Amino acid sequence: MSSNVLGFTQPPIDTGLEFVDKDKALNRFLSSVQQRGFQMARIATGNDDDALDIVQDTMMKLVQKYRDKSEADWKPLFFRILQSRIYDYHRRNSVKQKVFSWFGLAKESDEDTDDFIQVAPDQRELTPEKQTQLTQATTQLKVAISQLPIRQQQAFLMRMWEGMSTAETAQIMEVTEGSVKTHYSRALSSLRSQLEGHW
Repeated sequence: MSSNVLGFTQPPIDTGLEFVDKDKALNRFLSSVQQRGFQMARIATGNDDDALDIVQDTMMKLVQKYRDKSEADWKPLFFRILQSRIYDYHRRNSVKQKVFSWFGLAKESDEDTDDFIQVAPDQRELTPEKQTQLTQATTQLKVAISQLPIRQQQAFLMRMWEGMSTAETAQIMEVTEGSVKTHYSRALSSLRSQLEGHW
């Protein structure tokens, strides 16, 4: 049995060469998207453990149900499953928060201090001052994204971060292209207003 970087063990594969090749291709694909998927889930949940659970569940469902799909289908399927799991997480938490609030047990979430947004390296050498400014801007961006409404957040991450088209994003989010454009536009407007001086 083979496993990927997150430790997900895949089911036994057939002995035919085409199945071995498919298994290797699927492992390569999962390795290529798992960190980005984790970052998206981490921003959406604000919690490492929940994000890891979401990504592992997403990978498991992809392998179990869509392993035989073409390689071109894996990416939109992966992100569609990921978004579904993130929405499920928020629905469950919304119910929990209502129950906690009824009993006066609602708790404040811990402040997010880890930085999971990857910044493209500058080819020129950064001065310590510029590096500090970049780190602060990155942290502020991550916090601002995490505070967006969930659909704006996901539209922004898929369009800007993953470089997906409006049509691909709409397919994954299961909304119209017009809705994607609206969510994305509102996300950009909100982020720009919060991050003046860093855009």
